[in-house]
Amino acid sequence: MKLRILGVVVAAAAGLTLTSSGGAGAAGNEALTADLDAILADNALKGADVGLVVRDAGTGEVIYTRQSGRRSQVASNLKLLTTATALDLLGPDHRWKTELVSSGTTSGSTLNGDLVLRGGGDPTMSRLRYQQLADTLKASGVTKVNGALVVDDTKFDAQPYGTGWAWDDEPYSYSAETSALTLSPDAKFSAGTVVVRVKPGAAAGAPAVVTVEPANDHVQIASTATTGGAGVVVEREHGTNVIRVSGSTNVETTRLSTVKDPTGLVSSVFQKALQASGITVTGGVKRAKAPAGAAVLATDTSMKLSELNVPLLKDSNNMLAEVLVKTAGGSFVNGVNQLSTKWAGLGVDPNAVEVFDGSGMSRLDQFSPDDLTSVLVKARTKPWFAAWQASLPVAGVDGTLVNRMRGTPAAGNVKAKTGSLSGVSGLSGYVRTAAGRDLVFSVVQNNVLLFNNPRNIEDRIAVRLASDGAAQPASPQVQSVPQQRKAPAQDRTAVPVKERFDVECSWVGTC
Repeated sequence: MKLRILGVVVAAAAGLTLTSSGGAGAAGNEALTADLDAILADNALKGADVGLVVRDAGTGEVIYTRQSGRRSQVASNLKLLTTATALDLLGPDHRWKTELVSSGTTSGSTLNGDLVLRGGGDPTMSRLRYQQLADTLKASGVTKVNGALVVDDTKFDAQPYGTGWAWDDEPYSYSAETSALTLSPDAKFSAGTVVVRVKPGAAAGAPAVVTVEPANDHVQIASTATTGGAGVVVEREHGTNVIRVSGSTNVETTRLSTVKDPTGLVSSVFQKALQASGITVTGGVKRAKAPAGAAVLATDTSMKLSELNVPLLKDSNNMLAEVLVKTAGGSFVNGVNQLSTKWAGLGVDPNAVEVFDGSGMSRLDQFSPDDLTSVLVKARTKPWFAAWQASLPVAGVDGTLVNRMRGTPAAGNVKAKTGSLSGVSGLSGYVRTAAGRDLVFSVVQNNVLLFNNPRNIEDRIAVRLASDGAAQPASPQVQSVPQQRKAPAQDRTAVPVKERFDVECSWVGTC
């Protein structure tokens, strides 16, 4: 099987006839073609590389195309491919298990032998669920382990980050490490992170009170934060588990911080869970693979894959996407190769694209708008389609589109996946026109200037498509967000600016 880590051949999109300017429209729809041409002629796109394709959702007929066969970075639009192929490969009912196993024997209330915490890759595990595993063991009668606590994260390989990820994103929750034993401290399943809570002190200038949730011995807080109104910065020191807190706050503030080695975090949290359950472990902690044939003492089972896709797609959760890749093959390379066996069934030629991860965070990923709309068209034929489409953000309603296209014909209508990286923005999904025709579309922008608000271009296109066929088509214009430049990198964990265009809004808490 061909490894995705190598370059691939160039393949042109089939069945698209381009004009000399790179655009093409369907006969009888000259007004739509003219309007889309006008949007793409916006001066904000000067110097950018933009691809757009609109197709009939049922037949796949191309209604409009401009440079849609050209590969580029598609950011989180790639999650459409990841989730769809994972549904085909793993099945919508796939669940992840976290288990306590042992090859030892029980004598009264003593387990003679090692107790193994075996991770299956569940990214939604929480402190409470680890505590429930410990409580289940206690309920079985075990109060002493005459052996070691063994943590087994060998379900996945040891590579924590995808190839081509930015090293300076390491401290931030959207770029956490992927591990078969991990923990999510919040309802959005921010796997591989902890919550850092900063409270003001008793008086102005007094040291702030900083705590970490869940409580653990894995990370170390180094705080110079005080009581005041300047705002706090929380950032993990590169390559360590030292989380530095600085600045000041007058109100209770929370931030997410990634951890180095999520398995170590889980180990610490689970040790505390065993202690809270009244279970003593005599042999310390070690890391190893569970013995073959070990008996299962307690099991925690995750939600179904079809349910996991909701937070994954609505919130553009990178870590959930990477778990799908490693679940498929144990590593990024093997996982992508396994998922790629299902790409042809979604209209994607594995030899015409480059994919290195599941989230689209890799700067090496190369995909085209034509490929994205092929996934959208073919997905409609799958038995899991209804639940998958319902997992997409809805314009003006929820997810990463909650604040976009409100009060337009696209609101409550457009169901689409967003994508944002520095210099990259995209939107791909479904829309029903005013005339009742179901369309799929994909617009991907590369080399865009962030302060030009590339999302405004995407919204104008989606609103125009939603308006098509109306007696008096609505203007393709939508309300623009005021232009502003990107916040400096060192300010990324400070109080979020009103809008940022280099990351998904869910990653910085602005949606």
